[in-house]
Amino acid sequence: MTKTIRASKAKAAAPATLPLDQILIGDSIASMNALPAHSVDAVFADPPYNLQLGGDLLRPDHSQVDAVDDDWDKFQDFAAYDKFTYDWLKAAKRVLKPDGCLWVIGSYHNIFRVGAILQNLGFWILNDVIWCKNNPMPNFRGKRFTNAHETLIWASPSKEARPCFNYDAMKNMNDDKQMRSDWHLPICTGKERLRTEAGDKVHPTQKPLSLLYRVILSSTKPGDVILDPFFGSGTTGAAAKMLGRHFIGLERESAYAEHAQRRIAATRCAPDEDSLTTQSKREEPRIPFGFILERGLLHPGQFLFDERHRHRARVKADATLQIDLQGDQITGSIHKVGALVQGLPACNGWTFWCFDADGQGALAPIDLLRQRIRAEGVMA
Repeated sequence: MTKTIRASKAKAAAPATLPLDQILIGDSIASMNALPAHSVDAVFADPPYNLQLGGDLLRPDHSQVDAVDDDWDKFQDFAAYDKFTYDWLKAAKRVLKPDGCLWVIGSYHNIFRVGAILQNLGFWILNDVIWCKNNPMPNFRGKRFTNAHETLIWASPSKEARPCFNYDAMKNMNDDKQMRSDWHLPICTGKERLRTEAGDKVHPTQKPLSLLYRVILSSTKPGDVILDPFFGSGTTGAAAKMLGRHFIGLERESAYAEHAQRRIAATRCAPDEDSLTTQSKREEPRIPFGFILERGLLHPGQFLFDERHRHRARVKADATLQIDLQGDQITGSIHKVGALVQGLPACNGWTFWCFDADGQGALAPIDLLRQRIRAEGVMA
């Protein structure tokens, strides 16, 4: 259950345990400094952008655009914004575990200043991710390019850190292709946008759930704790609950926190941990190619092919392959021979080589045979 408590109480109590799945009301920097050091697995920060807007922004029909003009986004000058950025990043680094990670999102107004300060504090940048908005707000004045993206920086507390990265989950999410650093996602609209009873936006910079879903799934594990020092409308909390993670939300505006709390309470979580985990191929039991022969799933003298029938290799009894390559007879492992025929330095022989699966010429990768043995619980 999500709870909202005052940060001043948390600071006075100096809790040894974390206020999991709670929203702390108060200054985010003071709230972070009250948390135990090295206690959270990830930080997602959507800080004020310091947009420096001047005057009203009007559409062509002269209606006013609901822009970000709240006091929390106003700073006296760049020096004041830089000090604020330094203070919250320093506090975030203190609470991060050594192998944790930080995500921070921004626009051209602030992300370059944030990135420089982040590096000065010793963070190690892992990626910059471009959120390409499928439906960006038009440039009504027609004096600049339409601003159709924002930038996320993904960083670890140090160069030596080993942060979580769920590579296989991201590849699965992208139709079995490596997830790239350009994410094409829509902005928050429609029913997802939180609104007051009067129909006004609850928060002017509410991020889409799809963005936080991807951030959290990519870089945390079920049960991890994610800290959001600028909690706003609670998108981080909603995504964390959906994915079986814990959150700690820090927010100075009570009105935002109340809407976020209701939103998270209505969010469904996965029924079990098995629904949340992706089996990493690197963690699967090692199965040598020789196991396939010992089990009789392939036999000596049988031929393997690449999927386009360009290469044919004979299986030998010692689990090597033999192939004629430009007049030379080459013998080696499934990986070595696969690399040689392609002229590559390396090859995954399990996915490159195929066998006749039905006796009629229908090819299937030999990895299917490896997976069959794994499913039976056979360990190397």
